Amino acid sequence: MQRMGLVIGIDPDKIDEYKRLHAEAWEGVLDRLRASNITNYSIFLRQPENLMFSYWEYVGTDFEADNAAIAADPVTREWWAICGPMQRPLDSRAEGEWWASMEEVFHLD
Repeated sequence: MQRMGLVIGIDPDKIDEYKRLHAEAWEGVLDRLRASNITNYSIFLRQPENLMFSYWEYVGTDFEADNAAIAADPVTREWWAICGPMQRPLDSRAEGEWWASMEEVFHLD
């Protein structure tokens, strides 16, 4: 199992809508995440900085293939088309990233 953390900004005017969407997350999106071995997925919001922290656990054996399946899924792509404009990617993110990856520096089971 691999723990993954990511961070992104959010348009402060869109926070309520973002929360509403995620309170009613589309079952097709959730099914695709599960099929791609993503579990224990959470998104946290920090205000007033308007930063979101995402955490999940990957339990598969080929993250690149599973991630590509998520990106190719038509329902997920539609979800991203709605949620993406609300997000504000960090200038410091790596090339090709939308949410910026984070390094795990501590864990306690």
